[in-house]
Amino acid sequence: MGTITLSIDDGTEQDFRRLVEKILGKRKGALGEAATEAMKIWIREKTQEEVAQDALELTKKAYHLGARKYTSRKDLYDR
Repeated sequence: MGTITLSIDDGTEQDFRRLVEKILGKRKGALGEAATEAMKIWIREKTQEEVAQDALELTKKAYHLGARKYTSRKDLYDR
């Protein structure tokens, strides 16, 4: 388990602490649990954004799928 020291603005800290207390209570480790969950959500969101960007880049690339070797549908079938 790691230890991180963070500097955040007072308003955000107070809002976070209030919300953690409201949802998880004042028990020991509640603040760390909430911070861990928030970090996991942030990581998942940023990872999804990265995956989406990679997918968009792939759609922008042109793919050569070959040339048509027939002029009409009749050329494909012997009927």
